[in-house]
Amino acid sequence: MPFTDRYGLPLSTTSAKAAEAYCRGLDHALAAEAEAEDCFRAARQEDPGFALAHIAEARLLQFRARPLEAREAAERARQVVGGATRRERQHVECIAAAVAGDSRAALEKLRAHIAEFPRDAFVLSQATGVYGLIGFSGRLERNDEQLALLEPLAPAYGDDWWFLSQLAFAYNELFRHEDARQAVERSLAGNPRNGHASHTVAHIAYETGDAEGGAAFLREWLIGYDPAHQLYVHNHWHLALFELAAGNVDRVLELYDRVIRPTVATSPPLGTIADAASLLWRCTLTERPADGLPWGEVAEYAAANFPRAGVTWADAHCLIAWCAANDTARLATLVGQLRDRAAGGKLNAGPMLVTLGEAYLAFAHGDWSRAANLFQLARPEFIRLGGSHAQRDVFEETLIEACARAGRLEQARAILEERLDRRPNGRDRRWLAAITARQAALSA
Repeated sequence: MPFTDRYGLPLSTTSAKAAEAYCRGLDHALAAEAEAEDCFRAARQEDPGFALAHIAEARLLQFRARPLEAREAAERARQVVGGATRRERQHVECIAAAVAGDSRAALEKLRAHIAEFPRDAFVLSQATGVYGLIGFSGRLERNDEQLALLEPLAPAYGDDWWFLSQLAFAYNELFRHEDARQAVERSLAGNPRNGHASHTVAHIAYETGDAEGGAAFLREWLIGYDPAHQLYVHNHWHLALFELAAGNVDRVLELYDRVIRPTVATSPPLGTIADAASLLWRCTLTERPADGLPWGEVAEYAAANFPRAGVTWADAHCLIAWCAANDTARLATLVGQLRDRAAGGKLNAGPMLVTLGEAYLAFAHGDWSRAANLFQLARPEFIRLGGSHAQRDVFEETLIEACARAGRLEQARAILEERLDRRPNGRDRRWLAAITARQAALSA
C-alpha cells in the first residue's frame, strides 16, 4: 500500500490525490483549522471508496451541528471500509459510534484501538480537550483520566506538535503549570500557528494569573487568524477574560460585539452559546447591570438552537442566558426537562445539573439564600458539566454573587480568598475589596 499519513499509518486508497487531500485534512483538523472539511470532502470525492475520508468528514459535520449529514457520511464510511486494513476498520467503528451519540461505546473502542495503534492521532483526538469523549463524560476524575490516557503515549509521539498541545492542556488542568508550559513551547516550536497550542497558552496564563502576558500573546497571535477556524471566537473569549481581569470593561464589550455575540460569531452553536453567555454573565455579575447588556439576543439564540434539554454544556449556559434575561418561564421548563432526564438516567452530569438549574431559577426569582445553598450544593461536582477550569469558574462566580446578595458576605469572601490563593486575578481582588468594604460599612 503506497500511501501513509504523517504518522506512518497506511491509507487504503489507490488515489494519490485522495491520499494527499486526506493528509492535508488531518493536519488542518489537528490544528483546529477550517480547511479540514474541504480537504476530507475532496479526498472522498477523489476516491469514494476511501473510508477514512468519509468518517473524518462525518465527525467534522457533527461538530458543525449538522447531525443528519454526519450520520449519512458515517454510514458511507461503514459501507466502504470492508476492504481496508483492520486499523482503518477499527478507526471507522470508533468514530462512527461517536457520531451516533454513543460516547461511552466510542470511548471504550478508542481505548482498545489506541493500545494497539497509539499513533492513530485522529482517533486519539476524539478523547482530548474539554469537548472530547473524556471531557464530556460527566465523570469527576476526567482530568486524571485525560492525562492517564495521554502521558504513556508521549514516547510514541516525540516532538509531534499536535500531541504536545494536548498533553500541555492536560497538565494545565491538573495545575501542573510548568510541565504544561514546557510542552506547549515545544508544540509551538513545531507549528507556531497551531490553534490548540495558542489556546493552551491562554489557559496557562489564566491559571497562573498572568493576564498581561496572556493578553499580549493573544493580541499578537490572533493577527491573521482566519475567523472560520475552530478557535477564532474562543481565543477572543480568552482575550476578553484577560481584559476583564485588568478592568478594561469597554475592551471586553468591544470584543463581545465584534467577535463573540451570536449574530457575528463564527463558532458552531455549542461554542457560541457557551462563550457569549458566560462572558456576558461575568460582566453582569461584577461590571454592568443585566438590563444594560444585550441579553435578549443571547436568550433567543439559546431558545432557537437548544429548544430542549439534551446537551449538558449547552443546558448549563441556557440556564445562564434565561436567568440573566429574567425568562423564568423558559428556565422552569428547562429545569423540568432536566428532572425528567435525570429520572431516566439520561444526564451524564447526574442530578447536579438539576440542582444547578434550580439554583439559577432561584437566582432569577431573587431568592438569594436558596440560590446560594443550591449553588454550594452543586459546586463539588461542577466538573461534571464539562469545559475547563476557566470556563466553569462562571458557575462558582454565580455562587459568590448569590452569597453577597443574601448578605452572606463572609462566605463570599472565603470563596474569593480561596480563588486568589490558587491564582492572582485582578477582578477577584476588586470583587473581594468591594465585599470587604460592605462588611466594614455594616459593622460601622
